[in-house]
Amino acid sequence: MRRTAIVTGARHRVGRAICEALLGRGWRVVAHVRGEGDAVAEGAHKVVADLAEPDAAPRIIDAAGGHIDLLVNNAARFQPDSLADFSAGEFDAHMAVNLKAPVALTQVLAAKHEAGRDAAIVNILDAKLAAPNPDFLSYTLAKAGLAGLTEIAARALAGKGIRVNAISPALMLQSLGQDEAGFASVHAANLLGRGVEPDELVDALLYLADARSVTGQTIILDGGQRFMALPRDVQYMEQQ
Repeated sequence: MRRTAIVTGARHRVGRAICEALLGRGWRVVAHVRGEGDAVAEGAHKVVADLAEPDAAPRIIDAAGGHIDLLVNNAARFQPDSLADFSAGEFDAHMAVNLKAPVALTQVLAAKHEAGRDAAIVNILDAKLAAPNPDFLSYTLAKAGLAGLTEIAARALAGKGIRVNAISPALMLQSLGQDEAGFASVHAANLLGRGVEPDELVDALLYLADARSVTGQTIILDGGQRFMALPRDVQYMEQQ
């Protein structure tokens, strides 16, 4: 039977790579995007929703039209802030997309799930959680909350047959405001000396989708960067 996956934030970058990988392996993919004009991977079913809106979660889950085998909470707001320029509005915006939406999606999926059937939820975190620095305060706090949700939901939903895990990648793709030379200089800034690639995240995701005895775990993809305890977010390190 063809399995169904929902991927949030599927328009481009890692979200699109996840969709393409799942489609290539025969999955039926519901690709969430924010805008009507946003394109998705060929063969995916597009669902449009603003994750900050209260009806987003049921709309996305309902778009699957039946049993959901995999939910990937990939969508994220990523804007710079710090303690020095903290904004309550920016904090709320990050929490709405990066944490409240995954909580709501998890809740709606669990309510519709048939007990005893297998399903997996994979939350995309950030490797900086293993060695925090002061940059991107609201983003980091929201991702820390999502890490907490991973373990709490794993405990709460195991009896239903729903496994909840996470992947925590380091910098994989060039960030907004970062030029190619800057990206190249820090992409491999880890103990292994090689940059983390999106296909490594995809491989980890595919493993978690099928690992029926694994729940409440986080796979960190950072080449050992956490052991370096960088004082700034990696994309700023070329400025040091």
